[in-house]
Amino acid sequence: MMRQIFSLDGRRALVTGSARGIGRAIARAFAEYGATVAVHGVRASDALDQSLADVRAFSPQSVAVTGDLGEPGAAAKIVSAATTAVGAPDIMVANASIQVRRPWLEIPWEEALLQMQVNFHATLQLFQACFPAMAKQKWGRLVSVGSVQEVRPHNEMPVYAASKAALENLVRNLAKQVGEDGVTVNNLCPGVFATDRNAEALNNPVYAGQVRGKIPVRDFAQPEDAAGAALLLCSDAGRYITGVTLRVDGGMGIA
Repeated sequence: MMRQIFSLDGRRALVTGSARGIGRAIARAFAEYGATVAVHGVRASDALDQSLADVRAFSPQSVAVTGDLGEPGAAAKIVSAATTAVGAPDIMVANASIQVRRPWLEIPWEEALLQMQVNFHATLQLFQACFPAMAKQKWGRLVSVGSVQEVRPHNEMPVYAASKAALENLVRNLAKQVGEDGVTVNNLCPGVFATDRNAEALNNPVYAGQVRGKIPVRDFAQPEDAAGAALLLCSDAGRYITGVTLRVDGGMGIA
């Protein structure tokens, strides 16, 4: 019975930024639990091919779509490509993001705009593109992927932190508006994950030790640690969860 309520049999999921890291782990978990998945990368790559191979081991009908969410109109095109290939997404996980380390006085305007576009505006646009089909069938899951920086901002990533904090507010706003349509909206909030993005910084043992000391469980997360939370939010097991930020951060957000 418990596995049944976590089942995604017959569902179609689009997970952006799923060539590697957290997005790849979520896409694989969705496929393992029965969904047909559209994995996404900015462009064709070996990493995207491997992610698709991982997913197809469980869901042979899954596909890969590409598009740069920093470009105007890309969100709608990505959703359209996924819809053409596997059908309109029942589940939309907006995971793709840009993170730039730079002191705030040195941030170029163009760089700030790009981070906001990919991290916040593209999420809104993806949600807008996916919602009508979800509302029509009275079932859907919209999930943004935030960051522990919503509550613990890094002093060299102020725009990134601000863009993720904006997602939390967006989720709370939309959840109130679409619940009666059978659609939930939630924010999955990772802490410090041992992914490609963080590899260079965490390879410094002094810095890694300082960061680990701020995490109550004293360990970094692995990409798979986000998969269970995503499965909860996107299956019938999470039908009564909406408007929340679910932190997968080892307690860092409360430290």
